[in-house]
Formats: sequence, structure tokens, C-alpha cells
Amino acid sequence: MLASRFTRSVHVKGDVYRRMVVSGREQMRPGAPPEAERQLDLRYRLGAMTADVYFEAGFTVVVQDIVMGPAIQTYVDRIRSRPLFVVVLVPRVDVVAAREATRDKSAYTGDYTPDELDGYLREQTPRIGLWLDSSDQTPEESVDEILARTDEARV
Repeated sequence: MLASRFTRSVHVKGDVYRRMVVSGREQMRPGAPPEAERQLDLRYRLGAMTADVYFEAGFTVVVQDIVMGPAIQTYVDRIRSRPLFVVVLVPRVDVVAAREATRDKSAYTGDYTPDELDGYLREQTPRIGLWLDSSDQTPEESVDEILARTDEARV
């Protein structure tokens, strides 16, 4: 939805890179093997590289991914294109759980609960860019607010 607000834009979904692994995929989970970390890092590297290639071709790039903890700074550092804006959506846990209940697919496979991920996000992730509580907003309202607060999102 955000990307559609720009004249020439692309939407890079980080999960696409995870799904490209046909055999040998390792999911991130508590106690995950080192291979899971390597695959997650590969996903982030591919997302950053893709963003730069599209940007160099004249597109506004919106990257959508789940990046938490110290990895957010590494991700930001890998993207060479500027200007660069970071938006972290941080709805309340009860809202995440309610939204999850209405989805056809589940983002929570039993390995992490919304509460656990929220705690990790808020406690272990550096405060880079704009952190937006979208709990009481429609997606359209969130996009409007992101565009209105780009100065706060700039890194």
C-alpha cells in the first residue's frame, strides 16, 4: 500500500527469499541451528541488495521484512541507497493476536508467541527510524502517518 503511493516504485518482500529455499530451509526458532541464522542473514543481504539495484534503476523501494534485535542496524548499514527511511510497526500485542486470528495463514507457528516477539522487539532492537504504533489505525491511516512523518523515519 505504501509503495503504491509513489509514481515509480517496487515492493520488496523479504519472505520471498526465505521461500526460495526449496531444500534445506531452516526456520528461525528458539534453539535454531547456526544454519537458520545464516539463512536469515542471507535473506537480509538479498533484500538490501535488491533494494539498491531497484533504487539505482530509479525506483522508490519499499522493503517489507521482519528485522529485530541488532540485525536491524546491520540491515540498514547494508543498504547503500540514500535517502533511507526506516519504519518499525509496533502495534500492541492484543491487536497483533486479534489480527492474526483473522488471517488465512499463521505467522506464529508455536515457536514464538506474539508476546515473546513483542518483548524481543521492544527490548532488544535499537531505536532506528520511526516506530509507529499502528494498533488503532487502518492500513491506509498507517500509510498516511508514515508519509507525514518521513523526517522521523530518515536514517
